[in-house]
Amino acid sequence: MSGRLSSGHQRLDGVLGGGIWDDALTLITGEPGTGKTLLAQQFVFANASPERRALYVSTVSEPLHKILRYGRTLTFFKEEALDNYVFYEDLGGLLDERGLPAFVERLESVVEARRPSLVVIDSFKAVHAFAREPGDFRWFLHDFAGRLSSTGAASLWVGEYGPEDLSREPEFAVADAIISLSSTMSAERQMRVLQVLKLRGSAFHSGQHGYRLSERGLDVFPRLADVAVQDRYPQSDVRATSGIAALDAMTGEGYWPGSSTLVAGPSGVGKTVMGLSFIFAGATNGERGLIATLQENPTQLARTAAGFGWSIDDPNVVVHYRASVDLYVDQWVHEVLEKAQSSGVQRIMVDSLGDLAFAVGDPVRFREYVYSFVQRCSRLGISVYLTMEVPDLFDVSRLSESGISNMSDNVVLLQYVRSESAVRRAVTVLKTRASLHEPEIRQYTIGPSGIAIGERFSGAEAALR
Repeated sequence: MSGRLSSGHQRLDGVLGGGIWDDALTLITGEPGTGKTLLAQQFVFANASPERRALYVSTVSEPLHKILRYGRTLTFFKEEALDNYVFYEDLGGLLDERGLPAFVERLESVVEARRPSLVVIDSFKAVHAFAREPGDFRWFLHDFAGRLSSTGAASLWVGEYGPEDLSREPEFAVADAIISLSSTMSAERQMRVLQVLKLRGSAFHSGQHGYRLSERGLDVFPRLADVAVQDRYPQSDVRATSGIAALDAMTGEGYWPGSSTLVAGPSGVGKTVMGLSFIFAGATNGERGLIATLQENPTQLARTAAGFGWSIDDPNVVVHYRASVDLYVDQWVHEVLEKAQSSGVQRIMVDSLGDLAFAVGDPVRFREYVYSFVQRCSRLGISVYLTMEVPDLFDVSRLSESGISNMSDNVVLLQYVRSESAVRRAVTVLKTRASLHEPEIRQYTIGPSGIAIGERFSGAEAALR
């Protein structure tokens, strides 16, 4: 194996360890509607040129005119390439009338005439129906794969294969690479995932990777799963202010750069306001901040910020809004990290973890996302502020069932306290890594200038919680 064929999509190429081999047999599998033909054409137009021709062969599953009609709606489709260096051939009628021997003979003559560097057969699984006996198909497969291999061209075989076919159908044994596309339902959400099941002679990114389909092709979002990093990386020793002087004192003069801070509390207690204080304090000091909101849209967020004298139009503030409905967390993570790096962000506020947990569904996978996200930000020197809602209005007994507080460098608890006939707000710093702190309960108020932290609650008042 010599070189690689790009998918035309950088993140997918990364999943494939650089792309598929340019002289290998690759299977693209999946149920109808998962984007197999789209991905095959994406490979064709990403690699075809006058020097490297491509041949796309349709069989009996989908008519050629239909493949071309939908192909022309794609942004990467090049009309000038047709019949110049991208050739489409419909062999479905021949296969149906005269069977496998005529199909092989005709394809061999087309390959000899066109001299392609890439051959796509769509659908290859449909060819099974034209073998009289299972043994006949195995003979055909061995002979056919050998003939294509001898040309030195890469082969892409597309098929409507399911998981049960993996150990049953012989083409999986001869394939050098297998790319599986699938669509699953979680509650009312549809999730598309890509998985590389096999890639001979190359490392690849394992696991399931979310993807979306559009006129640009497959947009893949690799699974974020950071492994332990043994090498040290530089970090500034200048503390990052929270924007609240008293809170800085409670956390040991502020947060360490690159640290993660979890702020937990019930609804309406001030988690978002504390996060905005963190972001806008950094903006005032020339540190760019990113607000990744899953709750308030930009209009709502602008109104909230304006109530405290802040503006989300500040040049040092970037807003990334995504609704938690139909959210792909893989996509969200990559968008946030890419925007943070391209914008030179030093602070990120995520509001809120509960929305992310809802979108993920699986608590184990949710922990992986949060761990990987905070670790990636730490290596980039980005300080992270995370909000999380707890169900208890009073007497908060637990922060999270997912163990997120264990992964956070700092943990701040906001809660309501009953005091005679009034309800007050209280803040407690429960945890600060590499800093001294006192886990005292202090009252605070929210006013036109944001959060103002006052004195400690007396013993009698604290007991009324």
